[in-house]
Order: sequence, then structure tokens, then C-alpha cells
Amino acid sequence: MAAMEYRIELIFVPVRDTDRAKAFYTEQLGWHADFDQVVRPGLRFVQITPPGSACSIAFGEGIAEDEPGTMRNVQVVIDDADATRAALLEAGVDASEVDEQDWGRFVTFADPDGNRWTLQQLPARE
Repeated sequence: MAAMEYRIELIFVPVRDTDRAKAFYTEQLGWHADFDQVVRPGLRFVQITPPGSACSIAFGEGIAEDEPGTMRNVQVVIDDADATRAALLEAGVDASEVDEQDWGRFVTFADPDGNRWTLQQLPARE
């Protein structure tokens, strides 16, 4: 079997209030709104992309099966944990202290629904 490429391009985030979530991700985090459309009655699709990411997130009415606030396992790589934490705090986001581990430096935060994000500054490569 030939080697196949797999690229993660979209992660669904379960939210209660689409407008509140869009404001959080775009206005507070500064992520880019790629798409926002009512596809049909009861189905609104919003796609947001973090700066520098090849993977986007999506949420809206009628698209997520999970309970809002249950996302816990998405990890995002960042360049500088201290600078990212400072920027989050300045934007009014309740970010954790930097957690120092052998495998990286971590900051966590949650969106207004409680979906938790883990940010990782990778350790220096030897």
C-alpha cells in the first residue's frame, strides 16, 4: 500500500451561542473569520482559522452533535508561551499560568462555553 497523506483541516467546536463564540474567537483571540452563512433554516456554518494554522475550527447552529463545552483535547502549537499568555490576558481571556514540562511549556484557556484549549510551546530541538 502506498503511503497516504492525511491533513487535519477542520475541527468542530460545540457552542451554545454562535454569535458569542464568533466574537470570542475573532475579537478576543484575533482569529480570522473565513465563512459565516446560514446554509438553510436551522443550519448556520461558521469557520474560523487561527493565524498561521492550516486547520480551522467550525461551529454554528445545527452542526455539532456534542454538548457545548465538552471539547477538551485540541492542542495548538505556539512560539512563545509567555507572550501568548500575556496577549490572552490583555484580551480579557482567563489563561492559566505557564506549566513547565520536559516536553514543552503549556498555557490553557477556555472559550465562553467551557471548551478547553491547550497551547504548547515546543521544547528547543537539540
